[in-house]
Amino acid sequence: MSERTTISAYATREDVAYALTTGGVLKSGWLDAYARVPRQAFLPDTIWPYDMATGRTVHVSRTEDARAWRGFADADVPIVTQWDDGEHAGRVPGRLSTSSASMPSVAFRMLDALTVDDYCRVLEIGTGTGWNAALLAHKVGEGNVVSVEVDEAVAHRAREALDHFFGAPVEVIHGDGRAGAPGRGVFDRVIATCGVREIPYAWVEQTRPGGVIVAPWGTGFTSADAVLRLTVDAAGKSASGRFVGPVEFMKLRAHRSAPIDHESYAPGLPSAPPTTTRSDAARALAAAADRFSPLAFALGLRVPACTYIPAAKVRGTQPHWFYSRNDRSWACVLVEDGEAAARVWQRGERRLWDEVEGAYAWWVERGSPGWERFGVTVRGVGEERVWVDEVGEWV
Repeated sequence: MSERTTISAYATREDVAYALTTGGVLKSGWLDAYARVPRQAFLPDTIWPYDMATGRTVHVSRTEDARAWRGFADADVPIVTQWDDGEHAGRVPGRLSTSSASMPSVAFRMLDALTVDDYCRVLEIGTGTGWNAALLAHKVGEGNVVSVEVDEAVAHRAREALDHFFGAPVEVIHGDGRAGAPGRGVFDRVIATCGVREIPYAWVEQTRPGGVIVAPWGTGFTSADAVLRLTVDAAGKSASGRFVGPVEFMKLRAHRSAPIDHESYAPGLPSAPPTTTRSDAARALAAAADRFSPLAFALGLRVPACTYIPAAKVRGTQPHWFYSRNDRSWACVLVEDGEAAARVWQRGERRLWDEVEGAYAWWVERGSPGWERFGVTVRGVGEERVWVDEVGEWV
């Protein structure tokens, strides 16, 4: 482990349990699972935890520093266990994190939203290390959990860890999670541990009437997601529900967005002068330049096929970039501290900043709703609609 890596994140599992319990995250129904199913039992020898003290992802090896490895394994931090779909080698982080163990606070918030009863049949999309499947199996029984993992090597490691921990198999399927688990019957609950850009209808079809689907859902405007909790209707044909709160997960492989190549959009400096705007939207974005902000979430709903990237602020000046995903249109808004006006450049067929301003006005007119006021209804393949406050008030 690097000498610069701190150990302030270390805490006993009892410390973490106390913090999660007093914070209302770890509910009584999951205390026994937390106590009896340690995350470290499902982690490989080499991990890349996020060090909260330094704000960096660090390399930690159990063989090199067992104390550091155990400390991070028990801490409330996310831990990357695979980079670049397994093609990465070496100690430094790779380009894209592609498998991980969620931080306990996030895992138990989602499990609480799932509202499982004893002996529920649960389908998990995204096995990862197997820890989340193990928590579920402890709660509902090993034979009642089926987990699907797209990466064959990750699925194999998780299957071995689950078999070793329980002494009996938890079924881990190597396959594309979009299809659910065909041929495995109907489930009471479905939970995804990967971010999605739409809910695959197969999940609705494989959930019993009255069953619950919990998944991190997002738009691609930022990398952030929000936890969506859907209930399947009495006919088993549609599902509807609200968002619970913000999270960020690795995306379902089929729903990943390609990285933005800035030079393919805006090579060099803009040749034309900018326009000047006193837009409230620009000031609001500068004040909440956070991928988890309700404003960014709402803008993503109203400005489709667009990615927003706020650049670093330098000497009180911050550029906010918007890139169209269906052509090479782009916009840049330059916001300066203490200045009421912002400078705006727009290029391409889409006037992206105009779209953002319109979306901002829509959001303000409705009282600046947060995630909890938004919901989604799924009625068929490709038939997914987002609403605000109630079904029918479409976004």
